[in-house]
Amino acid sequence: MGTVFSFDIRDRPTPEVRDALAEAVAWLHHVDAVFSTYRPDSAISRMARGYMGVSDCPPEVAEVLTLCERAAVTTDGWFSHTPGGRLDPSGLVKGWATEHASQILYDAGARNTCVNGGGDLQLRGEPTPGSAWRIGIAHPLRPGHLLTVVVGRDLAVATSGTAERGHHILDPHTGLPATSLASVTVTGRHLTEVDAYATALFAMGDAPTRTWTRAHSGYETLLVTTAGTVWESDHFPAARHDNSPTHQGG
Repeated sequence: MGTVFSFDIRDRPTPEVRDALAEAVAWLHHVDAVFSTYRPDSAISRMARGYMGVSDCPPEVAEVLTLCERAAVTTDGWFSHTPGGRLDPSGLVKGWATEHASQILYDAGARNTCVNGGGDLQLRGEPTPGSAWRIGIAHPLRPGHLLTVVVGRDLAVATSGTAERGHHILDPHTGLPATSLASVTVTGRHLTEVDAYATALFAMGDAPTRTWTRAHSGYETLLVTTAGTVWESDHFPAARHDNSPTHQGG
């Protein structure tokens, strides 16, 4: 999927957990083979070229496309799996794949984990007893600096922005790159939705993102405009006076 995945497992490395880690890694390779837009032989690339239909694809494709359609409804069309008129569910697939990998570990007994898919994270449990995970969010306009530190347990964190790839997210209503924001970080319980919503809110821009966040309980947002204005929702789980993050996000 053109990015790096990592696993931080704080539970005892039982044989079951080791086997689950191998299964999670194999799962991510499978997802890459099916959904990668970088691979011309992937199912999603072949669908985009009209060589395959949904019924010809692995069952995960129908699942992902259904989730994409739901995200489009929830965001009033600001999430799209056909940006620019081409099939590309990448705005949801990475979070969905990462959350599923986290679930594989959980089902095997690993209850305290951080699975990081290219800076988007699914957190479970605690890194150490009595403490929360701490996630450093990169400042999109100040390379090498942190914008804030997110703290939480059983939390999903996703960031969409320009720091790594420039203005690559399209406004689905115009087909042009969305350029009013530098980054959006969204938190919630499930990375599948959080990842998709981060993409959609980045396309929305400043004022609509604030309105959407206030209308959707369970999700918190931190945004930075290209002019440098920073806004966070009322309950965004940011640490105060904390400069020692456990992981780097966004």
